[in-house]
Amino acid sequence: MSFEKITYEVQDDIAIIAFNDPSTMNAAGIDTIDEMSLALEKAGDEARCTIITGNGRGFCSGANLSGNMAGGSKPVRKPDAGRELDRMYNPFIKAIRTHPHPVITAVNGAAAGVGCSIALAGDFIIAAESAYFLQAFRRIGLVPDGGSTYLLTRAIGRARAMEMTLFGEKIPAAQAETWGLVNRVVADDKLLDEAKAYAQKLASGPTTALALIRDLIWQAEDNDFDNQLQAERFAQRTAGRSPDFAEGVKAFLEKRPADFKKA
Repeated sequence: MSFEKITYEVQDDIAIIAFNDPSTMNAAGIDTIDEMSLALEKAGDEARCTIITGNGRGFCSGANLSGNMAGGSKPVRKPDAGRELDRMYNPFIKAIRTHPHPVITAVNGAAAGVGCSIALAGDFIIAAESAYFLQAFRRIGLVPDGGSTYLLTRAIGRARAMEMTLFGEKIPAAQAETWGLVNRVVADDKLLDEAKAYAQKLASGPTTALALIRDLIWQAEDNDFDNQLQAERFAQRTAGRSPDFAEGVKAFLEKRPADFKKA
């Protein structure tokens, strides 16, 4: 499988998917999101942890608007800026959410518009010092999409989410870390190395349990306490039946590191 707008590779059970369209600072056009979706599906089968990042100066500068304006004399439908959300963008965000193993987003440079949404969809978010997060929709008369209103409000609270989306100002990496929007901020030239180091810890861990943990944490955003207790109960049944649990207990009793295998 070859890609034009992204790059894809697997290193030591870690899939690395990178936006790769320098002419647009990695804008997420329909063709790019289609490739990202295919790569994410491929990573689910081939790896135990996935990193999403951007090649070059930016992570993702947002949706590619260059092909979205109607022109010519052909009849066109009424404008619907949300149509492609249903068709491509929202399914991709949901695919990150339901990915079978942890996803790290390694943010370099701009994470703007839907690029910001993709960055925030990671289970672990690491940013370069030069990175920034931008909800620029107000500048073109649109509303945040790609799940941004959901992700931002739960990550940094209503007041800061309002500030970020109503004013459309850049949130530098250091401020994003202070707000709790990202997990780590690292030097620009160390971003991918740091992301790989964290990914290796996850890729060598108990695959089944880590998949269940990430799902439980996502569910906790919406569940009430009783439903979350029930979700934990069924997840624990699944984890307890996995080979990883047997290996973990055996390693504990033998006083050695556990050797977890790919599920």
